[in-house]
Amino acid sequence: MTNQFSTIAPDATRPIGVFDSGIGGLTVVAELRRKLPHERILYVGDTARVPYGGKSAETVIRYSREISNLLISEEAKMIVVACNTASALAVPTVSREYSVPVLGVLEPGASAAVRATRSGHVGVIGTKATIGSEAYAHAIRSFNPELRVSSVACPLLVPLIEEGLFQDEITEAVLRRYLEPLLRQGVDTLVLGCTHYPLLKPAISKICGPGIVLVDSAENCALFVESLLMEPTAPKKEDPRLDILLTDPSEGFLRIAEKSLRLRIDSLKIRHIGK
Repeated sequence: MTNQFSTIAPDATRPIGVFDSGIGGLTVVAELRRKLPHERILYVGDTARVPYGGKSAETVIRYSREISNLLISEEAKMIVVACNTASALAVPTVSREYSVPVLGVLEPGASAAVRATRSGHVGVIGTKATIGSEAYAHAIRSFNPELRVSSVACPLLVPLIEEGLFQDEITEAVLRRYLEPLLRQGVDTLVLGCTHYPLLKPAISKICGPGIVLVDSAENCALFVESLLMEPTAPKKEDPRLDILLTDPSEGFLRIAEKSLRLRIDSLKIRHIGK
């Protein structure tokens, strides 16, 4: 993958800013915590406006700009758009507006899929907006134009995940409805094109079977962030922190963060954004 960003000098006093529409971006945070345990992370979950997947490009760009402004005001040294919809629709615009790197999850995931496929047929699942943008198909073919890409929009998955229904018969039935057409088409690699979806990885693996490689955009995004940091170092005066800002109270947020992703949250506050 081409690195269009400069490496960042270590500064453990400034956080890595991360945002998503809801809890899904915590999968990116969990991977960042594993790979960069000494970094401060400030996460914004736009729980008042989740999900982004059915919204227009103009709306997603506006939301992304508002949250990016908030993260810049909190001295974020980079902004990680931990949302595939915002990565597809907003990053090309907002990344030109800030002096710090603004990177999404889409390109790292596409690059990993290209490396993983054996048959040359890649499947992608995501929100309506992500799939409708054809951003993954374009990104995958930019690496290898010979590859075939089959995509399916999965609008019901984010609401089920936000409700914490990871191992539920309704969720499994919905997944089968979305995945079986891709499996019949013969894909050998499946991009989880929404950062919520890694929370369903066990259920997806069960349906797909061992012959399908699952590409986790959250994991690959964290690897890319790691590559941008010259020498990750621990803060000198305080332990690394994970601070959370939500735009609306979320009953299941803490439960999923702590139980499903084993994240320790140092502070959680409500911060209203926009009108």
